[in-house]
Amino acid sequence: MALRKKSAKNPPLLSHEFVLQNHADLVACVGMFFVLGLLFEGTAEASIAFLTLQHGVPAAPDARAPPRLLYRYGARDLATVFFYTLVAVIVHATLQEYVLDPVTRRLQLPKAKQSRFNEAGQFGAFYLVSCAWGTWVLAAEGCLEEPARLWRAPPRRTMTFHVKFFYVAQLAYWFHAVPELYFQRTRKQAVPQQLVYIGLHLFHIAGAYLLYLNHLGLLLLTVHYCVELLTHLCDLFSLGDRKQQRGLSLWAVVYILGRLGTLVVSVLTVCFHLAGGQARHPDAAGNVNVLAAEIAVLLSSCTIQAYITWNLFSVQLQRWMEGDAALQAPLVKKKRTKGRSSRKGTENGVAASNRVDSPLKRKEKSS
Repeated sequence: MALRKKSAKNPPLLSHEFVLQNHADLVACVGMFFVLGLLFEGTAEASIAFLTLQHGVPAAPDARAPPRLLYRYGARDLATVFFYTLVAVIVHATLQEYVLDPVTRRLQLPKAKQSRFNEAGQFGAFYLVSCAWGTWVLAAEGCLEEPARLWRAPPRRTMTFHVKFFYVAQLAYWFHAVPELYFQRTRKQAVPQQLVYIGLHLFHIAGAYLLYLNHLGLLLLTVHYCVELLTHLCDLFSLGDRKQQRGLSLWAVVYILGRLGTLVVSVLTVCFHLAGGQARHPDAAGNVNVLAAEIAVLLSSCTIQAYITWNLFSVQLQRWMEGDAALQAPLVKKKRTKGRSSRKGTENGVAASNRVDSPLKRKEKSS
C-alpha cells in the first residue's frame, strides 16, 4: 500500500532517502507478519500476544451481572504496545499524506510554517480523538457520576478492557513519536525539546498504569488533552493570519486554568486517598496508599505542570517578538525610503539652483 508519492528519481534500495520515503510501507509489512500469523496454528498463539490484550483475570462472580473479564499489567503488554506502535506510524503517515499535505499545498505555506502546520495537525487530531475517547471511558466507568472512584482502590488491582486498551493506545502513540522525529526530518535543534516532551508523557502515563491510578490518570489526561487541543487549534488559525496571533493568544488563560485544575484534582485525590483509612503496607505490590508513592505522584504532577507552563510562556514570548519584528520591518523600510527620497529632493533642488544662478554670477563677475 503506497502512502507517499514516490519521486521520479528512485533512491537506492535501503538507503537513507529510501527509508524516509517508504517507512510507512516497511512498517506495514512488519505489521502484516503478525496478522498473517493468526492463520497458522503454530504461530497463532504468539500473534495473539501482539494483537490482543493480555493478562486477563476472571471477575468475581455476581448473579446480578453477566460474567466479564478484568485485566492486569504484565510483561506481555510490551508486545501489544509494540504492535500498536506500528499501527500509529501507519496512521501518522496516512494522515500526513491524504489530509495535511493537500491542505498545505492549497494554502501555499512557506517552508518555515509547514513544519508548524504539520505538527499542529498531527497533535490536534490525536488530542481530539483522545479527548472524546477519554470522556467516553470515564462515563462508562462511572467516574463522572461518582467522583469517589478516583481515589477508591480498584478491586484486586485490576482494570477493565476499555481502561487498559486506552492506556495501551496512549503508550503506543508516544512511543511512535520517537522514530517520527527521524522520519519527519526534525531539525537537530528541536530534537532535545521534543524528546523531553515525549518522555514526560510516557513517564506519567506509564506511572498511572503501573500504580493502578487508572481513573485519576484518565481524568488528568483528558483535561490535559483538552487544553492541548485548544493550543494546537489556535496555532493552526494563527498560521493563516499573522495579525490574529495576539487575539488568538487568549487561549493562554484557558491553558493556565487547565493546569491549575490538574493540580487541584491531583491534590484532592491524594488527600482523600490518605484520609481513606486504608492499611499501609510498604511491602505490598501495587498498594498506592504508601506515603512515599503519593508524595512522588504530587511532585511529579507539579513538575510537569510547571515545565509545560514555562514552555508555554517561553514559546509564546518568542513568537510575539518574531511577530513584532516582522510587523516593524515594513515600517522601517518605508521610513528609510522616505528619508532617501527627501534627501534626493533637496540635493536635486540645490543642484538646480546652482545651475540657474551660475549665469547671473558670471555676469556679476564680468561687470
